[in-house]
Amino acid sequence: MQAANRVQKALRTGSGLSFGAWQMLAGSNVSRMIARSGFDWVVVDTEHGNIDVPLLNTVEDAKALVKSAKFPPTGQRGFGSPFAMERFGDITQTEYLQQANDSLLTIVQIETRDALHNVDAIAKVPGIDVLFCGPFDLGNNIGHPILDGTMHDELKEAVAKIQRVAKENEKASGIYATSGDQARQYADQGFNMVSVATDAALLPAGMESALTAARGSYVHSALNIAKGAFRSK
Repeated sequence: MQAANRVQKALRTGSGLSFGAWQMLAGSNVSRMIARSGFDWVVVDTEHGNIDVPLLNTVEDAKALVKSAKFPPTGQRGFGSPFAMERFGDITQTEYLQQANDSLLTIVQIETRDALHNVDAIAKVPGIDVLFCGPFDLGNNIGHPILDGTMHDELKEAVAKIQRVAKENEKASGIYATSGDQARQYADQGFNMVSVATDAALLPAGMESALTAARGSYVHSALNIAKGAFRSK
């Protein structure tokens, strides 16, 4: 089961670096296409859809998350579905139960002022694997929103603090990036789990680029328009 978890494998072996993508468009086929393009992980973002996921702010929140995510004795997650183990080949329910806790990554997003204040204590909670920084929401919450792509120094310090605390507590650190170049910068800074882009941004950009190439240069387009105007006379 652990071998099937590519992001866990990446974080625990080699450089400890993984790259992922943020999926905002609904559909399992979108997930499959992103996964097959070579990313280590895909986050299916439901925060701004019809499912409301409470923000994590305190140690108590972190402990409750671990309890919900892990089977006993670590947590209190319910067991009984016969379908989960089918995804891992020929594995029995007993084997699944014995391996599941070690095969799961429990990730907490640090994106509020309270979470930032409590980040060291949150990182010390057993069962928490990754501290993931959401710089946009974090910037909004601490009074320094990211405007025109520019991060305030206090926000940069907050991001650095999250990474430092994760490392001090032997946890992986993750962060949301908006481009490949920015993702590379975060990777060079030592973040382990870095998003590269969102499907909602790449799809229109790719379509627009292809359409622009098809239409040709501005001069060529202007010439075609002129020809059209001449023919209509």
